[in-house]
Amino acid sequence: MISKRQYFVFGRLVYECLLLNICILLVLFLRKPELIDSLPQVSGFLKNLYILLIAFNLCWLAIVLWNGDPEARYRGNLSTRSKQVILEGFLFVGLMSTLAVIFKIEYFNRTTFLLPILLFTFGNIVLLKPMFEFMKRRKRYTANDYHILLVGNGNGAEHVQNYAKTHAHLGYELVGVINDGQSVGGSNGATFNNRLGGLDDLPKILDRQQVDEIFISLPPQQERQIKNAIKVADLRGVRVNLVPETPVYLGQNYRSYSLDQMPVYQLRQSPLDRFQNYLIKKIFDVVFASVVITVLSPVYLIIGLLIYLDGRGPVLYRPIRKGEAGNSFRCLKFRTMSTCDDPINGTRSTEKNDPRITRLGRFLRKYDLDELPQFFNVLKGDMSVVGPRPHRVNLQSDFRRIVDDYMVRHYIKPGITGWAQVNGWRGPTTTLLQKTERIKHDLWYIEHWSFWLDVKIVFLTAFGKKSRKNAF
Repeated sequence: MISKRQYFVFGRLVYECLLLNICILLVLFLRKPELIDSLPQVSGFLKNLYILLIAFNLCWLAIVLWNGDPEARYRGNLSTRSKQVILEGFLFVGLMSTLAVIFKIEYFNRTTFLLPILLFTFGNIVLLKPMFEFMKRRKRYTANDYHILLVGNGNGAEHVQNYAKTHAHLGYELVGVINDGQSVGGSNGATFNNRLGGLDDLPKILDRQQVDEIFISLPPQQERQIKNAIKVADLRGVRVNLVPETPVYLGQNYRSYSLDQMPVYQLRQSPLDRFQNYLIKKIFDVVFASVVITVLSPVYLIIGLLIYLDGRGPVLYRPIRKGEAGNSFRCLKFRTMSTCDDPINGTRSTEKNDPRITRLGRFLRKYDLDELPQFFNVLKGDMSVVGPRPHRVNLQSDFRRIVDDYMVRHYIKPGITGWAQVNGWRGPTTTLLQKTERIKHDLWYIEHWSFWLDVKIVFLTAFGKKSRKNAF
């Protein structure tokens, strides 16, 4: 599955791409109306048309990704977004003209390159917002709305509330406001009608309602309440944003961004929050998983047959695991035990020399071959090749009580292998050291992700000595 944050960017880019192609075809058929009646005979034109469409789309996507964070293109007001779209239009014209000269494209004249870009730039500014507002009214799109909760009653909270209302077409939904005191509202006299309770109610509100991010707008004098709100959110894997009146020394790993000209600080920033990095990781996951499944397909068949003959039971074990944003999914594994734990409510961890493990299962677990079906989880979108390992529900509850930052690992998809595993922190989690070190390595990976780090972890998984430590 695609996270809400990236689904938002994917959806908007797809509609912009669709608008671009409509503009190209519209210009071509208006300038050459005879093509409508003679398309079957103009195979040479169609060939060049395909090349032209591919070139336009790739160049436009390259400019969008190179020109900054695509998510920021939709977060600002109309004036800010218009300036960025116009700048991209100039870059678009320059890049396409350069390619036309380099590759000596003569079939289409210069106007054919210029008019679609101008029309697309104009339509991008004028048409897309009404289209997004139309989509907002459709239930199939509101399922991916980004739910935000305000903590506090300062000017920043008032600004975020107004932003959520005016930018509802972008998928923002304000679930409510929590603050202390009888008088609620900003300095301009605005009131928050959707007040859900006081600051002490934050834990039960986050447990009861679906919240993706919280925005904290409290004065520096309430430092204890700010720290407590951050801790409560971290325990539940909810992202935290601090508005300017909040002290920013509470964490070193943060990023600043603008909500309609109001600066906001987001804590626990990860490189994977950038759409470009997310796209690189997604492509790596799909390509790597597809190659593994294709190349090792005979191995899948052989292992499945051996398991069936060895135990006369199901080939796959499909326990419930917790993934990105705390969502549950079926994690696929080759069955390695004669008696498997309950897939949904199981609480029994595997032990060394566990009598439930079959002879074949012991071999499969030693070389991690029982994890091979999880590459199908990767293609489905529930998992990534590299990331924090998915935990059982009861194990998650145990970790949350002991390790404060545990739920932060749910900011990204779980992985088949991870930084904790290749550093020897896999297997039992009976001691406090084992639990804290595993989470510490998971959080380090989230904050320091890079493509080459993923490649390194895959290499260490296959050839490192620590990766199979405690494998049983």
